Amino acid sequence: MHESKQKLETIKNEVDRAIQKVNLYGLREKVAQLTEATQKPDFWQHPEEAQRVTKELNDLQKEIASWEKMQNDCQELLSLLPTIKPDEDQKSADEFVQMVDALEAQWHKLEVKTFLNGKYDACNVIMNIHAGTGGKDAQDWAEMLLRMYVRWAERQGFEVQMYEKSLGEEVGIKSATIFINGHLAYGYLKGERGVHRLVRQSPFNSKHSRETSFAFVEILPEIPEEQLPEIRKEDLRIDTYRSGGAGGQNVNKTSSAVRITHLPTGIVVTCQDERSQLQNKERAMKILYAKLVDLMEKQQVAELNELKGERVEIAWGNQIRSYVLHPYTMVKDHRNDHEEHNVQAILDGDIDGFIEAELKGVKE
Repeated sequence: MHESKQKLETIKNEVDRAIQKVNLYGLREKVAQLTEATQKPDFWQHPEEAQRVTKELNDLQKEIASWEKMQNDCQELLSLLPTIKPDEDQKSADEFVQMVDALEAQWHKLEVKTFLNGKYDACNVIMNIHAGTGGKDAQDWAEMLLRMYVRWAERQGFEVQMYEKSLGEEVGIKSATIFINGHLAYGYLKGERGVHRLVRQSPFNSKHSRETSFAFVEILPEIPEEQLPEIRKEDLRIDTYRSGGAGGQNVNKTSSAVRITHLPTGIVVTCQDERSQLQNKERAMKILYAKLVDLMEKQQVAELNELKGERVEIAWGNQIRSYVLHPYTMVKDHRNDHEEHNVQAILDGDIDGFIEAELKGVKE
């Protein structure tokens, strides 16, 4: 029991420090303020703002509940510890050790949230995936990455919306843009930006030779409305055209796809997944705002690496992570040396180990 006692005391001390770091008292005050706002008679007169406030309130309530549960579970096990006597009841002692180990695993998962206190960490995510060097293999790899991130988001209970997808000539995708709606989504995913490298036997040639493919993942936060930069109408060129993607019979019959060019910077964004031109325009503007803020942050230098980081060539030597399927199986992050060998589980969305390693910044 001595080892379990030490483990519990360590967890308790770490939880107490973490609660101060995340400012649990401040979170409770914020919940009180938002709750008061929802009770005003005119609250639902502005539906979009009301939905934003309601979502923030629910997210904060869940956040507080997770910290309170960890605190209570730790205290309960510490209170139970003096009653555990292995020499009298080994079965109960074994069960207690399992409960302590389970609590430790839960704590390590919750601990990650103490690293999510950046400027945009609580925001939703706009993710762009681009196929790089490698032809059909790269386009197939880009689609595999898209599936991996969608699976991860669904595991977190986040909502995923497809904003734009450009299909490859034969297989995979040339590029795709998705929107991930979830509390702390940007905080979790910001470390995924960069070049991802795949090594495997190619399914696209008769010799099935060993091929290396690359894809670039761009991560941008959805900018809160109060922080949106001002954009003059005369600085925008908005073009509409017929969508070439899936979406029903009306997709190719109407000019619902939207391309917006920000003339001063040359930034171009497109959105074509929705049937409605208005919806596509709203989504394209959301992406444009994110890219403009990203550019402004870079120009200010102080937060140069806070958002998507410097643009790099999508090729050899610039990868942040390698996924090897042949001649052995392994996924390795080159920034912190974290590696795992269940590649299929990772490609199915189980990437928490890599996210946590990058957030904690510990080189293994």
